[in-house]
Amino acid sequence: MKLFASPSMLRRNGILGMNERNIGLIGKFNPRRNFPLVDDKLKTKQAAQEQGIHTPELYGVVEYQYEVRDLVRRLEPLDGFVIKPTQGSGGKGILVITGRDGPNYVKSSGAVVDESYVRRHVSNVLAGLHSLGGRNDKAMVEALIDFDPYLANYSFEGVPDIRVIVLKGVPVMAMMRCATHASDGKANLHQGAVGVGLDIATGSAVSAVQHGSLCDHHPDTGASFEALQIPLWDDILHLASRCVEMTGMDYIGADIVLDRQFGATLLELNARPGLSIQVANQAGLRHRLVTANRIAESTDDLAEKVALAQQAFAVKR
Repeated sequence: MKLFASPSMLRRNGILGMNERNIGLIGKFNPRRNFPLVDDKLKTKQAAQEQGIHTPELYGVVEYQYEVRDLVRRLEPLDGFVIKPTQGSGGKGILVITGRDGPNYVKSSGAVVDESYVRRHVSNVLAGLHSLGGRNDKAMVEALIDFDPYLANYSFEGVPDIRVIVLKGVPVMAMMRCATHASDGKANLHQGAVGVGLDIATGSAVSAVQHGSLCDHHPDTGASFEALQIPLWDDILHLASRCVEMTGMDYIGADIVLDRQFGATLLELNARPGLSIQVANQAGLRHRLVTANRIAESTDDLAEKVALAQQAFAVKR
């Protein structure tokens, strides 16, 4: 079923639009001076580590084009790794290598690429091909996420991540982004990943959407989204809540994965979180944000903010 609605229906349901998000939320709550901390994944990682928040292990950083020549030697001890631009957005420029095939590398999709492919990818990252504003960038080499096996059936050729929208430490809305073959193993809705709306109270699935259409099952694995219940849900919400204090920004999207060993793990933050989370949840952000602001004004305790959000935004079934 394709999803359509009239402007009046969107307003009644509290659907937040792009202009309102940009002016009323990002412009109001996120100081420009703090954007570099969120836009640069390396700076985010360093800040998170200072706060005791777990992030994927950093193997190294490539800063200059001349370093690309030596890249294969640096990668030699690693069977699997992730290369990403430090200032990338929307999942662009992320290369996931899950294994080796002789001198070659195996991508998460199963495709085999050679050394020149990896070098060329990193060179493009440094040139800013995948980065915000096309600026020259750095390439981070990180450890693969050994994600919670419970979620294995809900993602294909990639790691499922959980986006939590937070206002002033109050979790407002959440979804899991499930990689598919169509999305090339990336948890990117615009590339064909499935967005699964999640009940803030329990972490259970509310609805699921791919390419703007409702779906009941993962298109590649056949797993039913109706049965989905995210483990360690309270840990995820508390981690997302802490990221507001860490960044000095009051309106953010926190992208979190569940690691088999370390539990809730911060992947990255977004100072301009997208609005497709409303489609995944079949609910609008506007009314929830009003309630979240009221909760934030009532207490400074993050644990209490999370508990009150779970009460306020519980999905009635």
